[in-house]
Amino acid sequence: MAYAPAESSMMLGAAAAPSAIEQGVRHFNGWMNLTLIDAGGIKLTLGSLLAAIIVLVLFLVFSAALRWGLRRYVSRHEEHINRAAAYTIEQLVHYLLLIVGILAALGTTGIPIAKFAVFAGALGVGLGFGLQAIFNNFVSGLILLFERSLKVGDFVELASGVHGHVRDIRIRATRISTNDNIDILVPNSEFVNGRVVNWTLREVSRRLKVSFGVAYGTEKELVKKAALEAAHEVPFTLTQEGPRKPQVWLTGFGDSSLDFQLVVWLNAEATRRPGAVTAAYYWALHTALEKYGIEIPFPQRDLHVKSWNRPEDAQAPSPAAPSSSAARPGDMHENDAARDVVRDIAEESAQQPISDNDASPKS
Repeated sequence: MAYAPAESSMMLGAAAAPSAIEQGVRHFNGWMNLTLIDAGGIKLTLGSLLAAIIVLVLFLVFSAALRWGLRRYVSRHEEHINRAAAYTIEQLVHYLLLIVGILAALGTTGIPIAKFAVFAGALGVGLGFGLQAIFNNFVSGLILLFERSLKVGDFVELASGVHGHVRDIRIRATRISTNDNIDILVPNSEFVNGRVVNWTLREVSRRLKVSFGVAYGTEKELVKKAALEAAHEVPFTLTQEGPRKPQVWLTGFGDSSLDFQLVVWLNAEATRRPGAVTAAYYWALHTALEKYGIEIPFPQRDLHVKSWNRPEDAQAPSPAAPSSSAARPGDMHENDAARDVVRDIAEESAQQPISDNDASPKS
């Protein structure tokens, strides 16, 4: 039986196609079976390495998706869920999935875990030397997550002078955001081994002492009246009555002044901003003291001159006349510090709260 030339070409092409595919598959299998490591009973091929990478990437993607879903759920039910506890669960789940992913990737390569005993011993020696700080920070981070003495959203102050909001607690360091919108990475071990002041660990209200002085001879009751009026003018005072009402203390007799303190309790919104709030009270105090004509003293010294030879042709400079356009202390009636704190509170209330325990001081 004879075939036409066109039919013969089609049959030859159909026969050549499977052979080309088979040849490509054989080449691919050859590359996948390429041995990378074959020593000490451990055989690692290119295919097993790629499979391990794919498994690890899948676990990382699953961890990211799970954490994203948890954050969305918390944001929708934030009135019933503690955000700090949810953050702890989120980090622990991520670490657990990361460990399981690494073990699964090792199992995919066909390398038995027991083969890593020597490597684990070498790693232990490395942790004792070069990796000691990293391992210490990792364990300190786990302690912070489990102990919950430090939570996301807290306002902390370290012995080194760093202070700000805790934004997140990671494997090596904790990110703190200051009032100036500066992010500072602090090693986790510093929170465990050093002295840390957590302004929002137990209670949101805090007491503030504003020191000021007046001239000797000023009536104490008048000073108290002016200071209490100043506390009443600042909107961050917790209450005007009760055991936490504002108080005025006479704290000492200075070289040039009677030293007083205005003692006030701050509300939850102002607790996280001690610097700006203190400035707001000083502004109100200055206004109240001027209102009642109370003098704010300055250091005075007596100068005794033994001899002074003045040239005969020297003329004493005439005192400069005060300018009528010079600004007086009473010309500005806006308390910038108080306005700044009110603006920050309004901006934060429009955004999602950092945590259920929402008050932490700012400076």
